[in-house]
Amino acid sequence: MNQLENFTFDELTVGQTAEYSKTLGEDEIILFAAVSGDVNPVHLDADFASTTLFRERIAHGMYTGGLISAALAMKLPGPGTIYLGQTLKFERPVKLGDTITVRLTVLEKIAGKNHVSLDTTATNQHGKTVVSGTATVLAPKEKVRMESPTLPDIKIQR
Repeated sequence: MNQLENFTFDELTVGQTAEYSKTLGEDEIILFAAVSGDVNPVHLDADFASTTLFRERIAHGMYTGGLISAALAMKLPGPGTIYLGQTLKFERPVKLGDTITVRLTVLEKIAGKNHVSLDTTATNQHGKTVVSGTATVLAPKEKVRMESPTLPDIKIQR
């Protein structure tokens, strides 16, 4: 079991960093399409995708946005964080097999509101930036240490 632990607003420091990584596989693309309803063929149909400027299937842009959300919720500030806003610049496509690493860096703390601004940069396994932006969150006031919830097994039937 993985332990989750947050950083409260008072514990956060400007310049503090954290990372979260995940590899994109076929199942992630299918599940994201099923959950979001975005069935754009550039994500799901190799023949169609081969006719686009990408020449192959790519991940949904918001898949990487979801990884940023996961990094904020699980790493920095962690459990209890409330996502308030995000700017995103999509710089490169994310392709099947890519390992995406999200790096979060605390930019600013706004006392009284418990708001925190973080730089959010997602890179692929080649060190190339795929998504960049800035997130604003409401940082937790209370310390949390807990076991990570167990997700159910999911079977995709094709």
